[in-house]
Amino acid sequence: MYTTADSSNLRLSATDTLEFKDKGQPFENEVTVFVDPSKTFQTFFGIGAALTDASAETFYKLPKDKQQELLKAYFDTETGIGYTVARTNMNSCDFSSDMYTYVQDGDKDLKTFNIEHDKKFKIPFIKESMAAAGGTLHLYVSPWSPPAWMKDNNDMLHGGKLKPGFTVAGQITLLCL
Repeated sequence: MYTTADSSNLRLSATDTLEFKDKGQPFENEVTVFVDPSKTFQTFFGIGAALTDASAETFYKLPKDKQQELLKAYFDTETGIGYTVARTNMNSCDFSSDMYTYVQDGDKDLKTFNIEHDKKFKIPFIKESMAAAGGTLHLYVSPWSPPAWMKDNNDMLHGGKLKPGFTVAGQITLLCL
């Protein structure tokens, strides 16, 4: 059993060993977990971090030694938590210091596609996180919102729906860092 508790020295610390045992009919006031090893429902894929603009910008405000301490604490499989999964955003999100998209307004053909904004903090942070994780970090990348000009309310932050002609059917392009 592992415990993490605020205002203590327990940070993902092994605090006890538990084992499953056969038990007869439980009383109604007992918390009971029934385990049938012949049935499986899902696979545990991993645990991880949100590598957003805010986390990247904050990370680079830290002194170099503290940056390394943070990376080791979260991603190192020997002495840290050993995160294996991370997610990040395309375009800005509510964890960004400013609003931005990867294309200029009205560019339906994506000729102005540009990720310069992400090259300053987010991409280097992702790369350092991957290195700290031993070179392998499953990365999920998703848009928080389409650009405002693609939405019926012309707003990236307050809902809305895609305007006709902007739905994607059949093809998704994945950009590799």
